[in-house]
Amino acid sequence: IGIILLIGIVKKNAIMMIDFAIEAERHQGKTPLEAIHQAALLRFRPILMTTLAALFAAVPLMLGFGEGAELRRPLGLAIFGGLIVSQVLTLFTTPVIYLAFDRVGRRLGRRREGVA
Repeated sequence: IGIILLIGIVKKNAIMMIDFAIEAERHQGKTPLEAIHQAALLRFRPILMTTLAALFAAVPLMLGFGEGAELRRPLGLAIFGGLIVSQVLTLFTTPVIYLAFDRVGRRLGRRREGVA
């Protein structure tokens, strides 16, 4: 259950950032670097708020007492730790991967033009 929650949040955060970057490239004529930089700045707060809300929801699971607490604690710890790691990875690796795919696309585009 915790992994499914993490996958959903991480995927949503990355998609939001990439979507904003693509929109900036298409409609504002920005370079990929400028677009992903702007997207990271604009989407930082919403991504952080989503992650913090999920983190605060996991705290009662981690600190739970009573019946079944021994079964819920590992779930809370997995969610909490996974969200912290994914937050860092999303904010730092998504722009890098976006730019890498852009470079690969440009190289492939040049090869296709040379073949045609």
